Amino acid sequence: MILSDTRILENVRAGQIVIRPFRKECLGSNSYDVHLGTHLATYRNGTLDARLDNSVDEFRIPKDGFVLSPGQLYLGVTQEYTETHGYVPFLEGKSSVGRLGIDIHSTAGKGDVGFCNYWTLEMSVKLPVRIYAGMPIGQLIYFEISGKVANPYNLKRSAKYTKVSRRPMPSKMFANFGKRPASQRRGGPTK
Repeated sequence: MILSDTRILENVRAGQIVIRPFRKECLGSNSYDVHLGTHLATYRNGTLDARLDNSVDEFRIPKDGFVLSPGQLYLGVTQEYTETHGYVPFLEGKSSVGRLGIDIHSTAGKGDVGFCNYWTLEMSVKLPVRIYAGMPIGQLIYFEISGKVANPYNLKRSAKYTKVSRRPMPSKMFANFGKRPASQRRGGPTK
């Protein structure tokens, strides 16, 4: 089930959901609006390698906005820092943003119980669009979870995105390489 506005507010007051800054006017009927932060990043190389720590160029969005171009991936970040304890957060684009042809994430809309950070956005556009820091960019939706979580994200040893940052975080897929399951290591599993 998706939390209603009253349930989101109850959980914010109880500390189960943290949103900083929290503005009551951003609370929708069953979501919370988040805003675009001040920084964007683009990958330096035209070809990315999943095994490498790909470099990015980071820049501040000017006061008069910045035009996103089709064919380019931009990493953005939310203004809001969030924590979710006991619920599964989903970040979706706002309909007004979608109607401008802006996608705010490729595949990473679902957070984990225990995620405590700013949200990195994987932004792309269909047409050139001028965007501004502070504009509404997405909405958080909270789902109830069935059962006790044994390993929340903020306590998971393998979690790659726990360092709190107001800046967009590039992919850390490279950290997955070299940690192959025993069945894939040379010689296979021991019996």
